[in-house]
Amino acid sequence: MAQEPRAPQPIDPVLVVIPTYNERENLTPILRRLHEALPSVHALVVDDGSPDGTGELADKLAADDKRVHVLHRTEKAGLGAAYVAGFRWGLERDYLTIVEMDADGSHAPEDLPRMLDALGDADLVLGSRYVPGGSVVNWPKRREILSRGANLYSRLALGAKVHEFTAGFRAYRRQVLEKLELDEIASRGYCFQIDLAWRTLQAGFEIVEVPITFTEREIGESKMSSSIIFEAAFKVGVWGVQHRWEQLRRVFRR
Repeated sequence: MAQEPRAPQPIDPVLVVIPTYNERENLTPILRRLHEALPSVHALVVDDGSPDGTGELADKLAADDKRVHVLHRTEKAGLGAAYVAGFRWGLERDYLTIVEMDADGSHAPEDLPRMLDALGDADLVLGSRYVPGGSVVNWPKRREILSRGANLYSRLALGAKVHEFTAGFRAYRRQVLEKLELDEIASRGYCFQIDLAWRTLQAGFEIVEVPITFTEREIGESKMSSSIIFEAAFKVGVWGVQHRWEQLRRVFRR
């Protein structure tokens, strides 16, 4: 039987959460591009006490533009914690869509209108490099191989039809973040992205992937580390085993 089409649901207002740590040179250009692409969206800069003055710059930008907001955190506690803090800030207000986006320019704000359009058929939209039409620019080959391998591993381990679990450019409907147990999320770095996508699927929500062009940052350094890679590999393996065990238990209960 054909699935009933989803009734249109509003997505505005939209909040774009942008974590920062030493992104002073990137912040102004990315906010300008964001508002050129989507003039009505709001941005929340979540700064982890950047020593280069990113937080102070964000305050100045916010003072001049009511669409820009700033959340200051006193220490660098990781990407996942910064996003959770941003999600909570957005959920305490009336935003219906909350977006994750990097400050370094690797995520093109110009791709965001297509991602928001796709929310008509989804609860979470992933901006994916690894679906037809997606691409990477100026990325070292070893990083691309590592990324593709991590996503293939995640897809096989979890048995899910998601091409890019690690996508860091994504748009959530409010009800997804309201249902997920944000207090339970301890994953850091790129494992955080896999964790939330997996929790979204487990909660019965619909995920759609939209092709994007990912461009390696021109200014600053990547936050990737071996500990982040190990965390992701270990946790995904555990989640996969747990998922298959639950599937077996359901079979034996019949």
